[in-house]
Amino acid sequence: MNTKGREMNFEKALSELEQIVNKLEKGGLSLNESLALFEKGIKLARFLRSELDKAEKKIEILIKDEKGALKAQEFELEDLEADFKQEEQEGEADQEDLDEENDK
Repeated sequence: MNTKGREMNFEKALSELEQIVNKLEKGGLSLNESLALFEKGIKLARFLRSELDKAEKKIEILIKDEKGALKAQEFELEDLEADFKQEEQEGEADQEDLDEENDK
């Protein structure tokens, strides 16, 4: 996405979309200003979705096969979320153990 002669990247687009949302939520704009901002926001949201789709396709997790060699495995969001929740729960359990030791 090229905006005003400059190349748009994900971070800039996200920041710009956040600014647009804040302006629209704040109110006080004319109908035409609101519609123009809304249209720009939709374009930015589509660009962001496209960038996320590209990133998701590129993500791979390296794992070892049965011979110990690294191989690429397609990234599954559900697997990552499950791993994150498990690590989070283990971290909470470890913290509780530390708290109990400190209370003694």
